[in-house]
Formats: sequence, structure tokens, C-alpha cells
Amino acid sequence: MPRLSKLIADAGIASRRKAADLIRAGRVRVDGEVVAEPGRPVDPETQRVEVDGRPIALQPKRYLLLNKPRGPISAAADARGRRTVLDLLPDMTERLYPAGRLDADTEGLLLITNDGDLTYRLTHPRFGIEKVYEAEVKGRPSQADLAALEKGIVLEEGPTGTAHTKLLRAGKNSSRVEIAVHAGRKRMVRRMFEAVGHPVTALRRTRIGPLTLGDLQPGQWRPLTPAEITALKTAVDPSGTKT
Repeated sequence: MPRLSKLIADAGIASRRKAADLIRAGRVRVDGEVVAEPGRPVDPETQRVEVDGRPIALQPKRYLLLNKPRGPISAAADARGRRTVLDLLPDMTERLYPAGRLDADTEGLLLITNDGDLTYRLTHPRFGIEKVYEAEVKGRPSQADLAALEKGIVLEEGPTGTAHTKLLRAGKNSSRVEIAVHAGRKRMVRRMFEAVGHPVTALRRTRIGPLTLGDLQPGQWRPLTPAEITALKTAVDPSGTKT
């Protein structure tokens, strides 16, 4: 039987990490009883699970690749009324949400799904999924600057971990650098370049694990192919097991 947090994630309510928070907050009932243990086994065929008083229903999984433009925020909804990435999609019956985040002023590849388990694995640092960005930066980074980025930058919350870089275009006033990282902290790539004296003026994510942006234009989206879905799930769980 699946764990309660995974069942809620599979229903598209939230990522598995957020589902665990909902459970610990006392917002989940199983057969009318408040359950505070995210790991509790639950049988969806025979037991009634409610989140905030609403019964959950398992939905077919959807996987969409979006080329996020500048402007929309990476959220399913916003209390302040700001435009979200879901506003770029047609109405769908499934409850979808972005798997991870891109800043409002960052473009590029964003996975939209209702697969909470996959979202958890893509965003949790222990799974080490590589994310590749192209950064337009001020000035011309030296080899020493790139080496510092690759070694890892110490930010206020700790080191970023190692990275891979490639100078795509070098100019006196601006340059373009490809950088591959495994962590996903808030505005991390921008802060890394700021730390070596080359602020980012434009940022675009081009790859997450095996997924690439391809020819999609900003604001466009498409469903993932079956082969892409398989490759993505293999990347986050190469052993073929689910935890």
C-alpha cells in the first residue's frame, strides 16, 4: 500500500514534501480520523482520504514541458493576483503545478505535472538532478572566475556545490556562459555570478536531467513523449524502485 504522503502527491494535491507538511499540520483525515504520520500506509481502494475536508481522487498523470517566458511566476495560483505559469496553459481537468521554480525574470524549461513523487525527486537535492542554464552576464568572466563557479560558491546559507561551466560567447561588455548545477536554491545561479563580479542580465534554463528545451518558443508548451517520461523517471530513480 502507498504511504499517505505519496498518495496525496499522486492525487495532484501537492508535492510529496508539501503533502507531508499538510499531514503534520493535521489537515488530512483517513476514514474521518486525523492522521499526522506521512508514512502511514493507506489503501485508496477501501479507505477515504480527505485533505481540508475534501476527498481526494487519483488523477491520470500529465507531463507538460513549458518554455516559460519572463513575467509569470512559477506557482499554481497566487494570492496577490499575479500571472502564473498555469495561465499560459489551456484549462485542464487535472490539478497541475510546476515541478520546481524559475524566477519571474528567468526563462526556459519548466515541467508542469501532477506527479507529486516525480516532483519531489526532481527538486530534492539528494537526487542530484542536473539543471543547465544559459546566462547572459556583464563583462567577460576569466578562467579564474569560471573555476570559482565550478568549485562552488559559498552563499549565506552555505556552499552551492560543484558546477560545470562553458563560455559560449565572450565580449568586452557582456558574455554568455552555460552553467550546470545540481542544487536549486532561490536565485542561486544569479547569486553565483554576482559573487564572481559578473551579474546576470538574462537567464534561461535549457535542460533538466534528460529533458531539453528544443525548438519551443517562450510561452509555448507540449506534452512529454512516452520516451521522455521514461527517461525522466529513470534519471530520478535509476534503480527502478520507488520510495
